[in-house]
Amino acid sequence: MYQGGIYTKKSETYTSVFKNYPDVVTVEQMSEMLGISTKTAYKLLKENKIKHFMIGRIYKIPKYYILTYLEILDQNNSNK
Repeated sequence: MYQGGIYTKKSETYTSVFKNYPDVVTVEQMSEMLGISTKTAYKLLKENKIKHFMIGRIYKIPKYYILTYLEILDQNNSNK
């Protein structure tokens, strides 16, 4: 991946993008990361546009799936 004049590995990208957020985030944190309202964030989750899981009624979103949604990481080739 080309980034700012330097080629980086995808694992380095994962650790550098949204580095101030945990690996699994809440809907509120996801909305901050994407710069969207929580209403829009819930809509994305309910339409399964971003993969997630639920614990009870609480959405949990792995940061990896947010990066793949943004097409920063390619879900099919993440080991390169």
